[in-house]
This record gives sequence, C-alpha cells and structure tokens, in this order.
Amino acid sequence: MTPLQTLIAEPWADYGLLDSGNGRKLERYGRFRFIRPEPQAMWAPASDSWEADGDFIGASDEEGGGRWHLSRDVPRGGWHVRWNELLFMAQNTPFRHLAFFPDMAPQWAWMRGAVAEGDQVLNLFGYTGVGSLALAAKGAAVTHVDASKKSVEAGKANAFLSDLADRPIRWMVDDAAKFAAREVRREKRYDGIFLDPPKFGRGPDGEVWRLEEGLPGLIADCRRLLDKDSKFLVLTVYAVRMSALAIGEVVRQALGDLGGTIEVGEMAVREEARGLLLPTAIFARWSADRA
Repeated sequence: MTPLQTLIAEPWADYGLLDSGNGRKLERYGRFRFIRPEPQAMWAPASDSWEADGDFIGASDEEGGGRWHLSRDVPRGGWHVRWNELLFMAQNTPFRHLAFFPDMAPQWAWMRGAVAEGDQVLNLFGYTGVGSLALAAKGAAVTHVDASKKSVEAGKANAFLSDLADRPIRWMVDDAAKFAAREVRREKRYDGIFLDPPKFGRGPDGEVWRLEEGLPGLIADCRRLLDKDSKFLVLTVYAVRMSALAIGEVVRQALGDLGGTIEVGEMAVREEARGLLLPTAIFARWSADRA
C-alpha cells in the first residue's frame, strides 16, 4: 500500500465549504447556504456571524436524527446544481445531507480518468446516482444498485436532467451485498467497482447491513467480479470509528493477487474562508498498473 493520502475536494461553482468550527459547518449548495452539525470541526470558526437559508438541528441521540429549519425561499422539492456537465437535484433530506456528497468529487474525477467507452462499472450503494452519471457521461455502462427505491428513482430523474437517460445504466433496487453475491454466481465481471457502504442499513426486504460485519465478505465478492483486465475498485467509508489502514488491509488481502496499486487515506473538503481541511471520510482504492 502507498503511504496515507489526503484526497481534497476543492470548491466549485455550485458547492463550497464556506466556514467551519464549534462543531458546525456553513456550506453553499447552488444559491443557498446551510448550517449543519460537524463534530470534527473542533476549532473556532473564521467568523462569529453566519447567515444561512437553513439550519439542521441535530437530535441528542448518537445515531443522528433531528430536523431542518428552513427559510421560505428554499424549495422543499429541491433545486438544480451542476458538477462539470452533470445537472442534478440538491434537496434537504431528513438525514441532514443534501441528496449528494460533494466530497466525492475527486473520486468521480479519478474514476472518469480510468474508464473507457463501453467499460462495465458496478456502483453499489449508489444513492441518487451522481457517481453513476459521472461515469456514464464518459461512456461507461453502469450497473447502479441501491436498496432504496426512492433513491433509485432520484437517480433516474438526475439522469434525465443531465441528458443521460438514454445511456446504458441499469437501475437496480436491491440489497447491494446480495446483488454482488448473485453476480458472482452468474460469473459476471466488471472493469471497475465503486462502493460507498453505510455504517448500518436495511435492504428492500429487511436485510440488515452492519459495516464491520459485512464489509470483508462484500469486498471478497467484489474481487471475484474483477479480473486481470479490470481497472479499479474504489471504497469509501463514512464511519469515523473505522481506520483507513483497516479498510486498506481488507482491500489489499482481497485484491493483492491482481497486482497494481492500493491507495488509502482520508477524504476532506477545503474550507473557503481559510483553506483548512475538514475531514469527511476514509477511502481505499485499487488500480491496475497499465503500461
């Protein structure tokens, strides 16, 4: 494995981390500004006065919860934002996020540099599909899997907004781990796999997912879906109690026989006010060596 790295999401036209501190962060999503809890922002903010269109007030329980307090100007049904050529919806969700994860932008860009026209890519826990669309726009044939029918429908709507509805994307409402296991039995193979598993989740039929228990077996199945001609696997994890070194070793043990390079590290967003880095997730990714 390479030394620990920091993968930094820089501001772009429709997203930026404006300021952070005292356990909160101020972000812009398109024309709106929002305040959300952020436990890792333990420092003092650049400004003592934040103006925002909405504020998420977290509940006292450790697993999350809470509610949005929004101004009348914020469309409850969402609004359009853009990343490169993609157009998709941002929306205030009950889970405190905005229907996509902007710190994923460097991962989207990296994978786009690895795919070629016609490559088969599997996106597990694909959520609202921005990562799938980023790859489809570069010619990849994407299989998008998420247990939430609502999320998959949002992905289809985003594909329409981005003029990608006619691209070869399979939209699957399914339990990601079970789907991967079935693909192994079908002897399918992929050129690339992208997965962003939650700490805890339930499949469409009530299947229970716990990250620490399920991740090693899922990565093993992903290895069986890759071969010597495959190009990449990208794993991102937002469970802060887990180490990048730990998930890197899981990936190394499963994919080490393929050769190539395994990178591990932290993902972070650069704050606009001072340029400091706010950590958001950890990652491990394998890439094939290409002559």
